[in-house]
Amino acid sequence: MRSKRSSVVGCHRLRTAERPDSISIAAVSSPNSPDFYDAELRAHHEHLRAAYGISPGDDVVDIGCGAGLTTREAARAAAPGRVVGVDVSERMLERARQVTAAEGLDNVRYELGDAQVHRFDPARFDVAISRFGTMFFSDPADAFANIAAALRPEARLVLLVWQRHENNEWTRAIDAALGDAAQQPQPGADPFSLGDAEATTSILEGAGFGGIRFEDVHEPVFYGPDLDAALALVRGFQDTRAALASLSDGQAAHTVERLREMLAAHYSDERGVVLDSRSWLITARRRR
Repeated sequence: MRSKRSSVVGCHRLRTAERPDSISIAAVSSPNSPDFYDAELRAHHEHLRAAYGISPGDDVVDIGCGAGLTTREAARAAAPGRVVGVDVSERMLERARQVTAAEGLDNVRYELGDAQVHRFDPARFDVAISRFGTMFFSDPADAFANIAAALRPEARLVLLVWQRHENNEWTRAIDAALGDAAQQPQPGADPFSLGDAEATTSILEGAGFGGIRFEDVHEPVFYGPDLDAALALVRGFQDTRAALASLSDGQAAHTVERLREMLAAHYSDERGVVLDSRSWLITARRRR
C-alpha cells in the first residue's frame, strides 16, 4: 500500500462544493475513486488550507492536484489570479475538470504532466502548493529545481509530505498484516521519500529555496465508517493487491483475515476506522 497516489484513479460522483470534512467515505468506498483521497486526508487538509497564504491576484500552481480539491480552493482564494493544476493521471484531471466546471470556476486550468520535467512558464507563479503530490519524483533535486524555476523570486512553496515510514502507523500496521508478502516500494514510488527533514531541506536548498520550515502534523487517516468499507479500501491499494496476488488462495484468505483484524482494532462507533499518521507541512520561499 506504499504507493498511495497510484491507488486513486477512476471516477465517482461527488456533490460539488463539498469540503473534505463533509465527504462520506461510504460514498467513495473504492480507492479507485478520485474522491477517495480527499476523504482519507480530510484532517490533514485543514493544515494545508491554513498555510496556503494565497492572496487575491496570485498565480498558483498545484503540484499533483489529483481530483482538484486543492486547486479549486486555491482558485477561490486567488481570484482574479489564475491557478494551474498539474497531475500525471488524465482520469484524475477529467474528474477535476468536471467538478471545476460544475462549480463555475473560470480561473483554473489543468495540465497533464510530471512536474519534474513539465514545461512551466518561467518565473510565472506566486505560490506553489501540493498535498502529498511531491514524493514520487525519480529525481527530487531536478524536480524541485524545475518547480523553483516556475516561481517568482520570494514566491511561496507549501507542501504536505509523509514523515518517515516508521512514524506512520497506517503503513506499519498494513505491512505487518501482509507479513512477508508486503511489497517494497519501487524506485520513484516511495511515499516516504521526503520524510527525512534534514535530507529534504538539503534538496530544497539546492533547488533554490530558503526560509524552509517543517511543521509536525499529527492527524489520523480515515479508512471508512465500518470494517467492510475499510477492508475494501485497503484491499484495493495497489501494493495490497500485489501482495495478495503473490500468495496462494489459502494464504491470501488468511492474510485478508489479518487485515480485517488489524482494522477492527482501529475501529470505533464514533470515528469509524482510523489509523495514526505523521506528516510534514513544509513551507519555503524561492530565493532571489
